[in-house]
Amino acid sequence: MSSFPAQTPATLRGGAEHAVAKVDWLGGEALPEVSQERSPTCTFRLPMAALLKRLLRTKTVLVAPGLGVGRREASLGTDPGVAVRVRFAPSPTGIPPDESPRRGGPVGPYQQSQRLALYAQATEVLLRSGAAYPCFCSPQRLELLKKEALRSYQTPRYDNRCRNLSQKQVAQKLAMGLKPAIRFRLEEDAPAFQDLVYGWSQHEVASVEGDPVILKSDGFPTYHLACVVDDHHMGISHVLRGSEWLVSTSKHLLLYQALGWKPPLFAHLPLLLNKDGHKLSKRQGDIFLEHFMAAGFLPDALLDIITNCGSGFTENQMGRTLPELVTLFDLSRITCHSALLDLEKLPEFNRLHLRRLVSNKAQRGQLVKKLQALVEEAFGSQLQDRAVLDPAYLERIIVLRQGHVCRLQDLVSPLYSYLWMRPTVGRAQLSAISQKADVIAERMLGLLERSGTSFTQDMLNGELKKLSEGLEGTKYSDVMKLLRVALSGHLQGPPVAEMMVSLGPQEVWERVQKVLSS
Repeated sequence: MSSFPAQTPATLRGGAEHAVAKVDWLGGEALPEVSQERSPTCTFRLPMAALLKRLLRTKTVLVAPGLGVGRREASLGTDPGVAVRVRFAPSPTGIPPDESPRRGGPVGPYQQSQRLALYAQATEVLLRSGAAYPCFCSPQRLELLKKEALRSYQTPRYDNRCRNLSQKQVAQKLAMGLKPAIRFRLEEDAPAFQDLVYGWSQHEVASVEGDPVILKSDGFPTYHLACVVDDHHMGISHVLRGSEWLVSTSKHLLLYQALGWKPPLFAHLPLLLNKDGHKLSKRQGDIFLEHFMAAGFLPDALLDIITNCGSGFTENQMGRTLPELVTLFDLSRITCHSALLDLEKLPEFNRLHLRRLVSNKAQRGQLVKKLQALVEEAFGSQLQDRAVLDPAYLERIIVLRQGHVCRLQDLVSPLYSYLWMRPTVGRAQLSAISQKADVIAERMLGLLERSGTSFTQDMLNGELKKLSEGLEGTKYSDVMKLLRVALSGHLQGPPVAEMMVSLGPQEVWERVQKVLSS
């Protein structure tokens, strides 16, 4: 049995001055929208599992001093000294591209249609050496082989029918105008290799598979040829991809041997599973990042929860940002165990990261703009006073509610509708709480007169406690409940003092006056 030299994760760290890494996720969690050729109008959706692999690529590259390279179609960069090219277009995950078909880069082109000559050259080398051969089998015949195998409860495989065609037979078929696919001749005794995650591995692919197509009749490569050719010409030294490709690695190593090229190192990543142990599927529309982005979840929160459920760190903790994840990540700590993703915890992760944004003045300004758009969208023409769209008012709401809401969208939910529209409160609602609603309202107006045009929560908390003094049979809790209903229309919600600071003295005055006139 042949084998490749043992490699260790340390190669990715301090000693690798020219480490060039890529992540490949064209396997089980691949994007269904990604085709061999991408049109400018394609829409790309990124599954959660793909984000995990994208993030692992980011961190792996950053711990290696040198250039990081990914796939061909687009790119995701993280650092001025790091270039990462990946197969599909970037999405809003906080990991922006620095190389792509549009922007170019040092190892382009980045679209397969522009690299067909490279695949053709490699295929010609394999044909001349006898490591590959033309296959003229029709799609109909291949489909019959598949159906027959399934009928016999066997794994479908090509029967290598065209492997032993003579040169004369090949010439005759070509003269008939037939366009063959090119298949790679799998040999016994596949080389063993050391995976950086799973350790030593070796798979006798020739005993369980038919010879694979490497170049289709239209001149486009299959994944098996494309990944080998592109990784070689792009100078890839480390390949990170899903564990479902572990078995195929021996096949790829045979291709490297046949072409006389040095293979990169491989690290196969464990699966990302639902908390019930089932694999995340791209057929579940709600696992795509766009779904979470539209629902108000932040990129940092998604990165945080995905890395929190996996391995690669000394310990897992909530609230880590991308720079922190990059610093703490260690490829040697990735285990073979699948990661369980519990999305019920995502709101709590988002709450932590939203609070971090609120504490940053520049980021808070962006949140104000987003909330302004959300209010317009949710209430639009129903707004009685468009002053609620004033940035200062919106910023005050965001600051006061930080740590209490998980998403900006929560602030336009029915619970917080009082912030944007005056509630309709009937006398019956107030009387059901206390028969002394008018007295409480009068005392509240007096408090507002004494407080002037500004007040703080601490000051109000002390003053509000005095409102129930001397009111026989009326508890402080009843007073707060009545005021909360008067101000918001709800029995539950933020503390009354916070409601008053949020709304401002004038608006509180108007709403309390409305109680007296109802």
